[in-house]
Amino acid sequence: MQGFDRRRVLRGMLGGSAVTVGVPLLNVFLNGNGTALADGKPMPVRFGTWFWGLGMQQQIFVPNKVGANYDLKEEALPFKPVQQHMNLLTNFTAFRDDCPLLCHSSGWIISRSGTAPKSGGDLPAETLDITVSNQIGRTTRFKSLTATATGDVRDTKSYENQTTETVPEFSPIAFYTRVFGPEFQDPNAPSFSPNPKLMVRKSVLTGVMDEVNKLNTKVGAEDKARLDQYFTGLRHLERQFEQQLTKPEPIASCVAPKTVDKEPSPGGEVSLVATRHKAMTDLMVMAVACDQTRVFNMSYSQSASSFTKPGYEKPHHTCTHEERIDEKLGYQVNASSFSRRSFEAWAYYVEAFTKVKEGDGTLLDNVFIMADSDVGFARVHSLDGMTLMTAGRAGGKVKTGLHIAGNATSVCRLGYTGLKLMGCDVPSFGTKSNNNANPISEILA
Repeated sequence: MQGFDRRRVLRGMLGGSAVTVGVPLLNVFLNGNGTALADGKPMPVRFGTWFWGLGMQQQIFVPNKVGANYDLKEEALPFKPVQQHMNLLTNFTAFRDDCPLLCHSSGWIISRSGTAPKSGGDLPAETLDITVSNQIGRTTRFKSLTATATGDVRDTKSYENQTTETVPEFSPIAFYTRVFGPEFQDPNAPSFSPNPKLMVRKSVLTGVMDEVNKLNTKVGAEDKARLDQYFTGLRHLERQFEQQLTKPEPIASCVAPKTVDKEPSPGGEVSLVATRHKAMTDLMVMAVACDQTRVFNMSYSQSASSFTKPGYEKPHHTCTHEERIDEKLGYQVNASSFSRRSFEAWAYYVEAFTKVKEGDGTLLDNVFIMADSDVGFARVHSLDGMTLMTAGRAGGKVKTGLHIAGNATSVCRLGYTGLKLMGCDVPSFGTKSNNNANPISEILA
């Protein structure tokens, strides 16, 4: 197209100086083959996810009783401290329809995107945390925050599309610096000094918007859509800068954590992972309490968890395949030990939100967290009999302390429930056999 090439940039002016912002690769560049706050408003309701790998062992996990005051079997005993704050959802199914079984991908991708992947690496639709962040995350400093306790930057369960995964924070030092470093504006500070760097960045973005509109008039429909997606992020940044350049309202529950200056030891031994998970959890909880984000994700382990434990030679995933069932106990003892560490981590995560007072209750009262795994019964890597969990009361919209039997219905029912709780205008969630508009009504207040 005349006047455009692949090196095209958008130019604006700032204080008499030129500023430039690059544009994405467009078709036009290619050939034909190519409770209450201070102002009286209700407390904001936040949305979170939590992930653990390799499911559970049904016979020592799934309660006998449905509803309130359900029994905690041996493998689920770590839930006891937070049982009243969570819901346990069992016997759900991730329907893969005509797609292959991708043992450690199909389950969580279906749960979070609503669609079964067709091959390894297939990410068929945006994950629901992205949908929610587009609904409630545009007025905070971070549209969403994602972290992992594995120490591996690849361990994310959030993505916008096939090529855009959410990069997780995996270092407590880096996580602290990003959220509570020099650009953090303490809402309870007596004075407010706008960050001059942010003022410059906002001006730069403002300076190129006229160029964006001009470019939109000279490209085709597909490129307009691509530009709109690309610059939606920039517009969100502009709103974030505006928010950061305005003195925030005081938040009583916001207490900036102490500086993190020591990295936890690396490695996959379960005690090391627990230490990292606690560090990342504490930072995430305070990021939410300080209203730095209203959408957050945490991964405790990988899908095919490779964690190890002292005195046992096999990692978690190998253990689920190769360990013999104990003849007396009737289950895989070491595999269950790994699962119990996962559930201890979940209990810590949930309890951490209860320790922050917010309004007349706690931070947990104003969040809704959904937890999922990659498989159901760990030993056979099944996509039926899957377990899901929730925590928090979503501002009074959700009841807790319940065990719900899914009766082999789709895991996407929880996703649909979460989307509706967050005010997302969706008629249903999921495709083919997973498509439904059937919320988990038993937990709704």
